[in-house]
Amino acid sequence: MRPYVRDADGKPRKALPAPAAKDDPELAPAERKRFAALKKDVRTVAGDQVRRLEAAMVAQRSWPGAEFRDLFVAHPLLWHLVRRLVWLSEVDGEVTAFRVAEDRTFADVEDDELTLPDEASVRLAHPLHLGEDLGAWSELFADYEILQPFPQLGRAVHALTEEESAGHRLARFEGASAPVGMLLGLTKRGWERGTPQDAGVERWFSRRMATDRYLVIELDPGIAVGMVEEFGDQKFETVFLDTRPDDYWRRREYKLRFGGLDPVIASEILADLTEVTAK
Repeated sequence: MRPYVRDADGKPRKALPAPAAKDDPELAPAERKRFAALKKDVRTVAGDQVRRLEAAMVAQRSWPGAEFRDLFVAHPLLWHLVRRLVWLSEVDGEVTAFRVAEDRTFADVEDDELTLPDEASVRLAHPLHLGEDLGAWSELFADYEILQPFPQLGRAVHALTEEESAGHRLARFEGASAPVGMLLGLTKRGWERGTPQDAGVERWFSRRMATDRYLVIELDPGIAVGMVEEFGDQKFETVFLDTRPDDYWRRREYKLRFGGLDPVIASEILADLTEVTAK
């Protein structure tokens, strides 16, 4: 996602050449500034779009095939990201994984051309969706030297234990600690800080899993509003599933169980918590 120009011999250049004596004294410097601004804008836009695409994969957001072609494949900037990812097309319950080739056509894991109907439902593939074809896709991308904008094919996959699926708490993380900076970094992945309580301390951290379903982490000592580093590392007292973010000890009934959680969402929250509590 780095714009470049080519010289008269076709050699790529990172920047426009310095104005020469025969160049327009006003236009040449202006174009150099415009190109420098373009590179800066692309860096910003690319970073935002990478985060949006990763979030769409986790949320399993979908688009009709016609919109996917118009909004992603035909887009002069986004398509550079789109063609570095694996997508899923679903038509009448049949799901097929595909990629966008360099000529903007579509190809399956065998590299055979694929037709994408307008009525198809298109979404980003999570490794859990690819099953036995995950290795073949990884090999194909390696053969073409395709670098992905975020971890997709090589993404870590996690699963709940039978005991965790039957319960409403994740005991494996209770008692663990996380640096407050890393914990706050999760807000870029859909996590939210708790409502300030006494003395302006946020006592919990949460992520919405579905309608009326949240994963909540009760923190000790909590995060001080305006002074996030004041109390240092945060200990996870309880990690539980509930209908709304709140303090664990204020609730009396916990009817939700992890067993009904979507496998992709479960994998992602386990990955997030494993990462921030790793020492």
